[in-house]
Amino acid sequence: MFRTALRNVFAHKARLLMTVLAVMLGVAFVSGTLVFTNTISDAYQKSSAKGFDQVDVAIQPEGRQDEGDTIGKEPKLTQALLAKAAEVPGAESAVGVVNGFTAIADKNGKLIGGGFQSQGGNYWGDKDPRYPLTSGHAPQGRNEVAVDSETARRAGYKVGDTVRLSVDGPVLKPVITGIFTTDDGNVAAGGSLALFDTATAQQLFGSAGEYDEIDVKAAAGTTQTALRGALDEVVPKDVASTTTGKQLADDQATRISEAMSGMKTGLLVFAGIALFVGTFIIANTFTMLVAQRTRELALLRAVGASRRQVTRSVLLEAFVVGTVAAVTGLAAGIGIGAGMRALMGTFDATVPDGPLVVSPGTIATALLVGVLITMLAAWLPGRRAAKIPPVAAMSSVHAKATTKSLVVRNTLGALFSAAGVAVVLYATTMDGSDGQAPMGLGAVLLIIGVFILTPLLSRPLIASAAPVLRAFGVSGKLARQNSVRNPRRTAATASALMIGLTLITGMTVMAGSLQSAIDKMASSAVKADYVVSMANGNMLSPAVEKKLAATDGVTATSPLRDAPARIDGETEYLTGVNGGSITSLTDLTLDEGAFKVGGSRVVVDDDTAKSHGWKTGSRFTVSYEDGKKQELSIAGVYRSTEIMRGIMLDNAVLSPHQSDPQDMQVMLKTSGGASGQAKDRLEKALGNNPAIKVQDKKDISNDIAQMFTLMLNMLYGLLAMAVIVAVLGVINTLAMSVFERSQEIGMLRAIGLDRKGIKRMVRLESLVISLFGGVLGIGLGVFFGWAAGELLGTRMATYELVVPWGRMAVFLLLAATVGVLAALWPARRAARLNMLAAIKSE
Repeated sequence: MFRTALRNVFAHKARLLMTVLAVMLGVAFVSGTLVFTNTISDAYQKSSAKGFDQVDVAIQPEGRQDEGDTIGKEPKLTQALLAKAAEVPGAESAVGVVNGFTAIADKNGKLIGGGFQSQGGNYWGDKDPRYPLTSGHAPQGRNEVAVDSETARRAGYKVGDTVRLSVDGPVLKPVITGIFTTDDGNVAAGGSLALFDTATAQQLFGSAGEYDEIDVKAAAGTTQTALRGALDEVVPKDVASTTTGKQLADDQATRISEAMSGMKTGLLVFAGIALFVGTFIIANTFTMLVAQRTRELALLRAVGASRRQVTRSVLLEAFVVGTVAAVTGLAAGIGIGAGMRALMGTFDATVPDGPLVVSPGTIATALLVGVLITMLAAWLPGRRAAKIPPVAAMSSVHAKATTKSLVVRNTLGALFSAAGVAVVLYATTMDGSDGQAPMGLGAVLLIIGVFILTPLLSRPLIASAAPVLRAFGVSGKLARQNSVRNPRRTAATASALMIGLTLITGMTVMAGSLQSAIDKMASSAVKADYVVSMANGNMLSPAVEKKLAATDGVTATSPLRDAPARIDGETEYLTGVNGGSITSLTDLTLDEGAFKVGGSRVVVDDDTAKSHGWKTGSRFTVSYEDGKKQELSIAGVYRSTEIMRGIMLDNAVLSPHQSDPQDMQVMLKTSGGASGQAKDRLEKALGNNPAIKVQDKKDISNDIAQMFTLMLNMLYGLLAMAVIVAVLGVINTLAMSVFERSQEIGMLRAIGLDRKGIKRMVRLESLVISLFGGVLGIGLGVFFGWAAGELLGTRMATYELVVPWGRMAVFLLLAATVGVLAALWPARRAARLNMLAAIKSE
C-alpha cells in the first residue's frame, strides 16, 4: 500500500500541482509573516540595546498621585540631584537628559519623519558620548543645532546649512553646526533627532536647571546593581526612581515585542484565511482524485486491502503533497519576509540593520501547518472512499448521494445558519467591545452553515441564470447542466471565492459607512472654517493663536485649552475657549439653557452633567492646578459629540491658574470662508511650519479616515491572497472535471460540437460557478457589514449604513473575471482533446 500510494502521487503530478500551489501560498504567507515580524523585532531590540550602552543606571521622575484638591504634576530632576548622582561612589559620570518633540523641515518645507518620531534633545558638553559627531562641532546657543546623520542624508543637509524647525508652533531657524550618529530607535524607524545645547533644550522643552532623566555611567569594576544601590541612598523616593540600563533595554525589548505582536496576529489571521480557503481546494482535489480511482480502490479492496489501508494510502499521498508544499512554501515565505522588509523602505519606514531571522519555530510552524492542513483536508475523502463496497465502486453505484445524507447535510446546514444569524443579531444589541466575540462566533457559524447548504442553494441560483445561458445555445445549456451535475464539488469551488468576497464586501460596507459618519462628525459640531493643530498631536504655543488672530481675513479665533482640575474630589478636565467667539465657531445642540461662556459661567456636555447630577443654574466649586478654588455656574447643557465634549469656560478665567498655558488646537473663521488662498495665507502667517496642520472640515474628515483607508487597502492586499487561492481552486476543479468528462467531450465533438463550442461550454461553466460564489459572498458581506456597523453605532452617534452599490458591482465583475481567467487553461485543454482517444478512455 505504501508503494501504491507513492506511485499514485507520481502518476498524478499535474493534477496535484494546483493543490501544492494552494498549500504553498498559505504556508508562504504564514512563514513570511513570522520571518518578517521576527526580523523587524530582532533588529529593533538590538538597536534599542545599543542605545543604552552609555546608561548603567537611569534616574527618572516619580509621578505624584492626586491628593485632596491638588493636581499632581510629575516632578522634574534638578541640577542639585545631578551633582549628587555624579559624586556617588562607583559613578564615573552623570548626564542630564532633556527631550521633547521637534519637527524638522526638509529643503522643500515638508516634515521629516513621522510626527511622534520627530524628537529633540540636548547635547551634553563639548563631547557627548551618546552622540558621536561625524562632522562639525557641538551646538552652542539658541541659533545652533546638531542633526542625526540619517536626517541629514535624507534631506541633503550639511554643516553650515540653515534648517527650519519647530518645537511647539513658532518656527526656529538655527544653523546646523554638527552631524552625529545615533542608535536611537526612533531615528532607526525613520524619525529625526535634533540636539541643542543643554540650556537651550531646557528653555524649549521645560525649565532652566531641570531634566527629564539623569543617566549615570558606572566606573570600571562597578556593576549596574551596585551603582543603583548607591544611587538609591541619595535619590529622594518621592521625587525619582532608579532603573538599571539592562532593565531599560529589557523593557524596551518587551514593548517592541508587544508592538510587533499586534502586526503578527493581524497578518497571521489573513494567512489563516488563505489556508482556510485552500482547505476547500485540497478537499475538492482529493475528492476528485479518489472519485477517479474508485475502481482501482475497489480492486485493492477485492484483493485484500482493508478500509484502514485504503484510508492510510490516501493520507500518505496527502503527507507527501503537504511536505513538498510546506518546504517550497517555507522557501517562498523567507523570500516574502525579506521582500516585506525591503518594501518598508518605499514607505519611508527605515528599519535598523540586522540579519534575516529564520527561527526553528518558524520552520516547525511552516512544516506543521502545511502537512496538517493537507492531511486533514484529505482525511474525509479517503475515509469516504474506504467505506464504498468493492462491487458498488466498480459499478459506480456510489456516485449519487443518498436521500438520507442530503437530508442530514441540509438539516445541519440550516441549524448552523440559523444559529449564526441568531448570534449575530444578538451581538448587534450589545454594547461596543462586549459584542465583538459573539459577532465573530456568529459569523463563523453562519459561514459554515452557508457552506454546508451551498449544494442545496446551487441548483436554484444557477437555474436562475438559464435564460442568459440559453443565448449561447447548446454550449450554454451544457454549461448549466455541468454546473449542477455535482453540487458538492460546485459548492466547494464556489465557497473558496465566497469567503474572500464576504470579507472584502463586509469591510467595504463598513469603510463606506465609517467615512460617511466621519464626514458628518466633522461638519456637525464645527462651524469654523479651519482648525489648526500640531502634526503629532502635541500642544500648541499660545503664540500661534495670536499670529492667526492678527492675520488678514481672520474674523474670529478660539484656542481650545485643556487643563486638569479637581471637582468633588475627582480629577476632571476643563476646556478653555474664547467665550466671545466660541458660539460662532461651533455648532453644538443645546439641551437646556444658553450657550454663554464668560466669567464664572460655563457650559457642560450632557454626559458630564448627568454624571454629576447638574442642570442649568447648578453651581459647583473647582480647584485649579495651582490649588486656587472658584465657584462656577452652569449656563447651559449641550449635547456631546465625538469632537466636542466636557466643561467649557473662558480662557480669561482659566489661564491665570496655569503655569504653562498650551493649546490643543485653534479654531478660526475667515471673511471669505475656506479656500485655497485663505489656507495659503494662514500657512504663510505661521512661517510655513512643517509641524503645524491647517485643516478645513474636509481635511479633518480625511485625516480621521486616513487610518481606516490605509487599513482597508492593506486588508485588500492581504485578502488578494485568498482570492488567488480561490482562482487556483476554480482552475483545479475545471481541469479535473475536463479529465473526468473526457469521454463525454469526445462524444460531443463526434456529434458535431466544434472546438469553439467546447471552449465556450467550459468557460460558461466556470463563469456560472464563480458568479454563484460571488453572489453568496456579496450577500453575506453586506449582512456582516450591517451587523458590524450596528455594533459600532453604539459608540458613534453619526454612524449609519451606507451600501456602496458601485463597488458591489465591481466585486461581482471581479468574480466574473476570476471565472473567465480560471477557465482559460481547462477550456483550451478540453478543446484540444483527441476525440477518438477521448471516446476510448474510461
